[in-house]
Amino acid sequence: MTDFVDELRARTATRGWMCATTLWGLIERRAEATPDARLCHEDTGRELTFSQYREACLRVAAGLHRDFGITADTPVSWELPTWNESLVLVGALARLSARQNPLIPIYRGREVGFITGQTGAELLIVPPVYRGFDFAAMAEEIAAGRDGLSVLVSDRTLPEGDPSGLPPVPAPPTTMAEAPIRWLFYTSGTTADPKGAQHTDLTVIASALAMSECLDIRADDVSGLVFPFTHIGGIGWLINTMLTGCALLVTEAFHPTETPKFLSENHVTLPGSGTPFHLAYLAAQRANGPGSIFPEVRSFPGGGAPKPPQLHYDMKNELGGIGIISGYGLTEAPIVVMAHGTDPDDKLAMTEGQATPGVTLQLVTVDGELAGPGLEGEIRIKGPQVFRGYIDSSLDTDAFDEAGFFRSGDLGMVDEDGYVTITGRLKDVIIRHGENISAKEVEDLLYLHPAIADVAVIGLPDARTGERACAVVAVKGGSPPLTFQAMQEFLIDQGLRRPAVPEQLELIDSVPRNPSGKVMKHKLREQYAPKGPKGAPS
Repeated sequence: MTDFVDELRARTATRGWMCATTLWGLIERRAEATPDARLCHEDTGRELTFSQYREACLRVAAGLHRDFGITADTPVSWELPTWNESLVLVGALARLSARQNPLIPIYRGREVGFITGQTGAELLIVPPVYRGFDFAAMAEEIAAGRDGLSVLVSDRTLPEGDPSGLPPVPAPPTTMAEAPIRWLFYTSGTTADPKGAQHTDLTVIASALAMSECLDIRADDVSGLVFPFTHIGGIGWLINTMLTGCALLVTEAFHPTETPKFLSENHVTLPGSGTPFHLAYLAAQRANGPGSIFPEVRSFPGGGAPKPPQLHYDMKNELGGIGIISGYGLTEAPIVVMAHGTDPDDKLAMTEGQATPGVTLQLVTVDGELAGPGLEGEIRIKGPQVFRGYIDSSLDTDAFDEAGFFRSGDLGMVDEDGYVTITGRLKDVIIRHGENISAKEVEDLLYLHPAIADVAVIGLPDARTGERACAVVAVKGGSPPLTFQAMQEFLIDQGLRRPAVPEQLELIDSVPRNPSGKVMKHKLREQYAPKGPKGAPS
């Protein structure tokens, strides 16, 4: 069997892209090849070329090594907004061969405390106050309860030092099996505690390479990095720039009118990256009038949330370009399916594309049989971008089947041409704005409320966010009705992050359960689903 490293060399050579088996190797080679080309342009006006980026990474690596002793395999957790400095931090930690643990900014003390404990983080990097939340106070409180955890509060500044004092760069891996763990990405799945997926540079490079190929990225492309950079997709886009030489437009927080304007003024060609953003672009276009707000657009990268089929046609007809080129993947296995710009419109609109190179999909029915074309089954995955198992290895037994395929927990169908349609989920998780919300986590907290007898949290279609969380509650006899505001305040007081707080509350006499005691959530979804057009808010 051909090793992915050989595939990487061949596929990058075909397109004239950079090739290396580590992120730091890619940074070095890209800076040598196109030193003066623009890597990133922030909405503050600040820019970095590829050579400036490499030098900044080296200085920060030296500062982190000197001040905090960061070296090869040191676990570092960091939770920063999407800043140029965040990109630099990734490169600096890559130079030090640390184990990076990017945390999405919606995580609060409950999740961050658990994650830093499980990863054994020796350094936690946070902003001071961001969007009204005191991250510095949170980090100090966590560190006070843990030996060996230091805190670095960064307000767009990072420590710098003399690169001449840096330790040598370890030899790069020559095969997939040799690649060490370099990334710890967390995902909120069906368990109350988030799960830590272990990745190597090569598994993340495999994902980025597949995306670059499907989007046919060119050196003159300009992509909008408009979602939290700490997602595995954000790191993927940084790797895309190193592979292809394209540029990123960086914004700290997406704004439905200001961000499209920023992208337009800076000649965006690939405005990403998912349904909520595409809807905002469409609204901005309709408010603007005739003439595309993105005159240089080639396509709209998509993923992370359900895509209404009509949206592809609306984007193509009203803003131009190919339309939406969407993909499917998970934190554990990113970009295992993706469309291509050469696909026909019906496939772009109705499916997520085909399996990317090197990926093998199996669809398994509830009876354990392989599903043929057009039949629904659980999507199971093998491929170079599949993670190396969870940090909590006890989770791996259920995560992989007997043949070594990763069990996604997602349901789908593959047509006779190999195009994949996602039809639902086995996992009890709600995806709102591309963020995973564990229904069990919310339910467990609501059960703590003294007036609640029973509760089920379900996901309902929402045209704006993809899904919204709805709490279906049965109150205890003699208790006053629970109000929506009281529910929200209770969950926030319990430490639940705001994006996971349900946006809808329904009171019910009793939560329906089957004879074995399992909540019949399909009935609740049918009962409370929007009554208008599919996906429309109620």
